[in-house]
Amino acid sequence: MLERLPGLAAQAWGTLSLRPYVFVFLAAFLVLAARDLGRTRAAGFLLWGWMVAFVAEYASTRVGIPFGLYHYTGSTAGAELYLGNVPFFDSLSFPFLAYASFCLARCGRRRPDGPGVIILAGILMMLLDVVIDPLAVRGDRWFLGRIFTYPEGGVYFGVPLSNFAGWLVVGWIIVGGYAAAAPRRPRALGSPAPGAWLYYGVLLFNLAVTLWIGERLLAVVGILIHGGAILLLWASQGIMRGDGPRPPVPARAGGAPSRLPTTRETQKS
Repeated sequence: MLERLPGLAAQAWGTLSLRPYVFVFLAAFLVLAARDLGRTRAAGFLLWGWMVAFVAEYASTRVGIPFGLYHYTGSTAGAELYLGNVPFFDSLSFPFLAYASFCLARCGRRRPDGPGVIILAGILMMLLDVVIDPLAVRGDRWFLGRIFTYPEGGVYFGVPLSNFAGWLVVGWIIVGGYAAAAPRRPRALGSPAPGAWLYYGVLLFNLAVTLWIGERLLAVVGILIHGGAILLLWASQGIMRGDGPRPPVPARAGGAPSRLPTTRETQKS
């Protein structure tokens, strides 16, 4: 066992040095989630999210469920940590993507861990992958490398639609499992706003790399999809807050609209 430690240490360093951007986002998640959820719950979210992601990836590379069948090329085997045939770093991405989606889904909601938020978080996480996975398929054109392939390709920029269905389900399981195991009481949730910015930080990073490798159509489609999502989120938050058309002001007998009484006037009466 001791003779393997230098090799494991070298692979651990390789995991970090090959994917530094993953660990930047991971570090941001740990800081934000600790302030938002508390340190213990942040650690639980990380562990739970990683476990769900690893099982999903391990199953998908063998039986094609839930992401569809794909294979890791093993091009970095020996240079970074692997668990079976799955690179250790890859499953680490899911917890911070799920947390960022959870935060964005919570913005402006009365029940920050209700069923509606969980459903929306899964959708938002899937929408991130609309940009992430097609870019990852083209990893040989940037610093990710060609680490996996879909043997039969896919209709969406080389990605099968089953992959997005898998991300939707995995997002629901990660966020829903956390919400079920760690209800708000006795500790209230913090502000979701910093985590929502993490969501858009991940999105902008992937869009920037997409443009850098010359995939303009993929970038435009991603921008349009997320632009539509932003408009829908803004509209839904207005409904949740009760914004919208105000009730008509009742008219006086003479026909002129009367003003509504102020709070102070109501209290006096």
